[in-house]
Amino acid sequence: MENNKNFMLRWLKSLGPGLITAALVFGPSKLTITSKLGAVYGYSLLWIVVVAIFFMAVFVSMSTRIGVATNQSLLASVKQKYGKPASIAMGIGVFLVTTSFQAGNSIGVGIAAGELFKTSPVPWIIFFNLFGISLLFFRSFYKVLESTMILLIFVKLFSFFTTLFYAKPDVVEVAKGYVTPTFPEGSQGLIIAFVASCFSIVGALYQSYLIQERIRINPDLRNSKNDSITGIILLGFMCSIVIICAAAVLHPKGIPVNSATDMAKALEPIFGSNASTVFLIGLFGAAFSSLIGNASVGGTLLGDALGFGSNFNSKPVRYLVATVMVIGAGIAIKFGKLPLELIVFAQSVTILIVPFIGIAMYSVGNDKKIMGDKVNSNTVKFFGGFGLLIIISLAIINCRELFNNPLFH
Repeated sequence: MENNKNFMLRWLKSLGPGLITAALVFGPSKLTITSKLGAVYGYSLLWIVVVAIFFMAVFVSMSTRIGVATNQSLLASVKQKYGKPASIAMGIGVFLVTTSFQAGNSIGVGIAAGELFKTSPVPWIIFFNLFGISLLFFRSFYKVLESTMILLIFVKLFSFFTTLFYAKPDVVEVAKGYVTPTFPEGSQGLIIAFVASCFSIVGALYQSYLIQERIRINPDLRNSKNDSITGIILLGFMCSIVIICAAAVLHPKGIPVNSATDMAKALEPIFGSNASTVFLIGLFGAAFSSLIGNASVGGTLLGDALGFGSNFNSKPVRYLVATVMVIGAGIAIKFGKLPLELIVFAQSVTILIVPFIGIAMYSVGNDKKIMGDKVNSNTVKFFGGFGLLIIISLAIINCRELFNNPLFH
């Protein structure tokens, strides 16, 4: 009995990095995309969740092994293989992408809290960014980050499961949605958006940093099991639940959804204010977890690229994380939304950086000199290679769409 208790305790402690990754990936944009998938196409695209989560799990587990296999950061391994310019380009690229999209997280926090308390979003944007920055200056930022993200994961799960209870979905149709791949007319754009955001290479890359920070705090953990997959499965659950809720409630009534707040507002006339309040709490959890997580990714990677190291307790790294939050909050307050020019800029940097990150992670994971006995197995090489093809294909499709944007004409 004691052994079982100790095993459970060790397993729960090993979940931290995977849960942080899941929490930061499931932000307000993911909530909007999943709501729209269910509202427009019903249950028919649930199978997409399985595909995206599978490849995300492959790269997150690869990143976890990279973090355990070596004492140097992933960017240091990239520098070793491809030279300093490559690691600097990766760090700056990730910083630019996270900074560009940070405004969306600030807006999500402000709108969720503003809708809940019937106030302007601006004071909430300022308050929660200041609160996020204050978390950076605790003695162990990693422990605070882990505890906050785990709490927010449970807030989101509670919110979405409660909404699911109200929704009463068709179980047979849900099962069909998972096992019968279909491509409804006009769904290509949403499918691409969902896969690109759920199969997040930047999120997977960050997993190696989280694992190494955890080991730095407690070196004995290097030889213990690190469960990164459970967090990614929970990410899949959250995506599925929101699609199912939207499919059950909004799709039959033909109610369109263009933002996560639209979903909350659409629930109110059907189920009353309680349902929309619960959903808004989930939106707040999604936005605040991404606000902190996204900023910590950008600040840590840039700090590492510029030679400040990747230690979460390093002052330069903390200041860079705070910088991402301040810029995001500033844009959110000034524009109230992500400006089109900023979205185009972020997309163009993403198109360039994401395939390179994927290839760099894959090649480091395959390098026996760096990885030792943690090197990618043949199965991981096969599915990882297939995942790279998906990433590169998405980049090509996004590139074509980007250059059709009016800003380029």
